[in-house]
Amino acid sequence: MGVEYLVARKTGKNYFGFSNSISNINVGIAERLFDTFTVGLFYFIYDYLNRHFAIFDIRSSILLWITLLILTDFIWYWYHRLAHEVNILWAAHVVHHQSEDFNYTVSARITVFQAFFRMMFWSILPVIGFPAAMIVSVQLVHGLYPFFIHTRTIGKLGILEYILVTPSHHRVHHASNEKYLDRNYGDLLIIWDKLFGTFTAEDEEPEYGLTKPLDSNSFLWQHFHFILEILFTLRQTKGFRARWKVVFGKPDNIDPTIRPKLEEIFLSRNRAGAAVRRLQHYVVWQIGVILSVLFFFLLFENYIPVFIQVCIALVILLTLVNSGAILEQRRWVFYLEYGRLLVTFIALYYWWPHPLLLLVFAMVQLPFFLYRTTIEQRYLRLLYGRIR
Repeated sequence: MGVEYLVARKTGKNYFGFSNSISNINVGIAERLFDTFTVGLFYFIYDYLNRHFAIFDIRSSILLWITLLILTDFIWYWYHRLAHEVNILWAAHVVHHQSEDFNYTVSARITVFQAFFRMMFWSILPVIGFPAAMIVSVQLVHGLYPFFIHTRTIGKLGILEYILVTPSHHRVHHASNEKYLDRNYGDLLIIWDKLFGTFTAEDEEPEYGLTKPLDSNSFLWQHFHFILEILFTLRQTKGFRARWKVVFGKPDNIDPTIRPKLEEIFLSRNRAGAAVRRLQHYVVWQIGVILSVLFFFLLFENYIPVFIQVCIALVILLTLVNSGAILEQRRWVFYLEYGRLLVTFIALYYWWPHPLLLLVFAMVQLPFFLYRTTIEQRYLRLLYGRIR
């Protein structure tokens, strides 16, 4: 990401918007965090299916490794295509398409919900007979390649355009231009799109993001807005068949007027004059600290008690919600800050249950309860400038 940013700046290309980049990285941090608790689960599911339901007893060989890679890519194509055509799958995948920038930060924009749906599709592989270790190993390799196709700094790649999914192909997939919609679903090989009639070459500059821009940096709204749209539509829909189409039909079946109504309920913003540079510095500082915390958390996970792991995960999630709320200029970020401090103290006391910590906590709590309104106003004024 850093190299791409430097190349873009050196060539005078504005490929990185601050808010989009922060939102993209935030989603990626959350996915890496939840992967800590779920990736092992996927392995055991594959292993269970293989041991109890395998049709063939497949052993490791070069030919079968290549076969597994091709099958993995083929299943990905159909998962990816259905993720654009089935509402319940789109609810998980839509997060990946929300950014109006297109750069390597977008490749981090994957949710744990999407990982679960992919696992369900790939569960056919252990039933065929591929061992869990082979499946997970190929998925690691297969998952690495698409990171490098989320870029505008690489042009067309000659003969490779006929074989692999290239940055040019994937720019089309992320475009909101009408001629580019729902095209180029491949992940590694472009042959599936050409075989099933979903291929389109890049011949005009793409515009990125959703056809109706999300217009929000809220971490929670980005993850759950389409789920809320489905639920809101279900509440208004009568009859089993109609409700089935809401959940398993195409996103086109969701009334486009629903989102503005939900935005009025969930996205009221404080538009007071904001010290933009100050906000950006604070958000960058938070994300830098949380990336460091996540790095050491993953590095020393086996040595950290489960309760402390949960506390660290909560602090990271609160920070991700907090940074998005700051960009949205929400007033309730004050309570997120307090929540982070409270969870941090609980983790420290669990680690070192000393009376001194309780004394310090009590000393901090007293002014908070006595002068909460004043402290909150000062904090918001420091963060946003003048508060209405």
